[in-house]
Amino acid sequence: MAQARIAFGTDGWRAIIADDYTFENVRVCAQAFAEELLTDRGERGCVIAYDNRFASEHFADAVAEVMAGNGVRVILCRPGTPTPVLSFSIIDRAAAGGVIITASHNPAIWNGFKVRGDYGGAAAPETLTRLEARIAAIQSGQPPRRLAFDDATRQDLIEIYDAGPRYEAKVRSLLDTEFIRDRGLTIVHDAMYGVGAGWIERLVGGGRTRVIPVNAERNPIFPGINPEPISRNLGGLLDGVQANHADLGIATDGDSDRLGLADERGEFIDQLRAYSLIVLYLLEVRGLRGPIVKTLSTSTMLDRLGEQYGVPVHETGVGFKFVAPKMVETNAIVGGEESGGYAFGNHIPERDGIVAGLYIADMMARLGKRPSELVEYLFSKAGTHFYDRADVDFPADKRADIVARLTSATPDQIGGERVVRSQTTDGFKWISDRGSWLLIRFSGTEPIMRVYTETGDQAKVQRILDQGRELAGV
Repeated sequence: MAQARIAFGTDGWRAIIADDYTFENVRVCAQAFAEELLTDRGERGCVIAYDNRFASEHFADAVAEVMAGNGVRVILCRPGTPTPVLSFSIIDRAAAGGVIITASHNPAIWNGFKVRGDYGGAAAPETLTRLEARIAAIQSGQPPRRLAFDDATRQDLIEIYDAGPRYEAKVRSLLDTEFIRDRGLTIVHDAMYGVGAGWIERLVGGGRTRVIPVNAERNPIFPGINPEPISRNLGGLLDGVQANHADLGIATDGDSDRLGLADERGEFIDQLRAYSLIVLYLLEVRGLRGPIVKTLSTSTMLDRLGEQYGVPVHETGVGFKFVAPKMVETNAIVGGEESGGYAFGNHIPERDGIVAGLYIADMMARLGKRPSELVEYLFSKAGTHFYDRADVDFPADKRADIVARLTSATPDQIGGERVVRSQTTDGFKWISDRGSWLLIRFSGTEPIMRVYTETGDQAKVQRILDQGRELAGV
């Protein structure tokens, strides 16, 4: 039988469970990463974690056995652990790198294999290229080396570790959680059946502030949703805010590295507004100064804030494999992307939906404004902006035709606004003379095409998305 092609997309390798995502292929990935670590820092060990997906803990054990079989000491996080907790633990334990078994926001039939560098962030593109080459060599050569779990534990090659307390202490050093606990807020937290369940309550609940959980149990089929914190998946959150007359709704995705927000009316605050609010909070409320890193699919509001507060804004391709290295290179105070992932320079170069959500709660408490009022305050600083995204299925055999069509496309207007610039850094992007933009790119984590837009005129949002689909011919 032909070997599966294992490729690392925007954030790790993802595949359908029992199809290409098998124990055999997970072990191949683990062998490749073990070899990568052994080239210069294997003695520092590897942190391994897993999310709430089907059999994730067993796939994590398989990775641990391969690491141990190669002589790499394992720090295995139990119970299920958010990706930001894993990333913090890599730094905290001075490990050589880390692996988390998760497919993040993908549908329930998927699982994945994410790798992290010793700096706690996504592995750089060149590292992933080497891993893919190692994987191909392993698939055509000797099988992965393994040491049975119990034997590895007896030999002190596997340490079972609860990363929660150390991460909690780190978060409490980043902001005054007791201040939020005493504000008397009502916060609804939708964990989307993921490993973020209980974390918001753990950090700021129990006092005058009340945290109401939604979808907090483990359920690997994610009933009725994909665990991606965007409006179409957050009915439970939006209804929960309205039913409880809550002040704020926070959602975290399957592995808790992404954030979704709802205002006090139970209305979704889109990802571009959320990131811009976080940046405004850091610049104005916290008084921080330093570079901002954003992907090309995020908001031009960030550029306006950068100009107003005198800080540089750096743009990268989509994915934290680009954002994290740029944050490290520029000593950025924050990095983020359209998918709802935001990272902080005084924390880890990794998306952290838990900390991001608490920063919004702190912004509310410090400024005495409701979420809808925070958005209006943002618009007073950066102008009014509207955003949406369409996820489009397409026949796989038509991808080359779509790429050819987009490569030759030269629209002179989007939404009736004159196109003044185009960009092909990651996908196909056109920018108008009024700052509106249209982006079309293929997802790096799912077999879909994404069409994005941001514009100052709400009436033009759907018009520009339709124009994007027309340009792609789908």
